[in-house]
Amino acid sequence: QVQLVESGGGLRQAGESLTLSCTISGLTDGLRNDLRGMGWSRGTPGRMRESIAFVNRFGTSTIKNSLKGRFSISRDVGWNMVTLQMDNLTAEDTGLYYCYALFPRSQPTYGPGTQVTVSG
Repeated sequence: QVQLVESGGGLRQAGESLTLSCTISGLTDGLRNDLRGMGWSRGTPGRMRESIAFVNRFGTSTIKNSLKGRFSISRDVGWNMVTLQMDNLTAEDTGLYYCYALFPRSQPTYGPGTQVTVSG
C-alpha cells in the first residue's frame, strides 16, 4: 500500500522560506512504473484543496501561476522524496499542505498533510 508522509511544516514570518518534504513508501517496481507524477496541494480555510505544484514522470514541473517565482517542486530520481520549496512567504500561504501521488485510473493518494502558518 502506497503511503505518503509530509514533513517540514511550521511557523514562519512573512518573507521567509520553508521547504516541505514528502516521502513515499510502498512503491513496488510496478507501481513506480505506473506513477504519473507527484505533487502538492494546499487547503486553506474556506477554500477547497487545490493542486499548486506537480512534477510528472518525465521530470517536468508545473506550478500554479500565482505562485510561480516563489514556489518550486523537485523530486529525486527514484521517486523516494518530493520537495516543495517556498520562498518569500506571505500570510496567504497559510494552510494545510498535502503531498499526493497520481496513478492512472485512480484518485490521487494523499498524505495526512502538514500545517504551514505564516504570520505578519
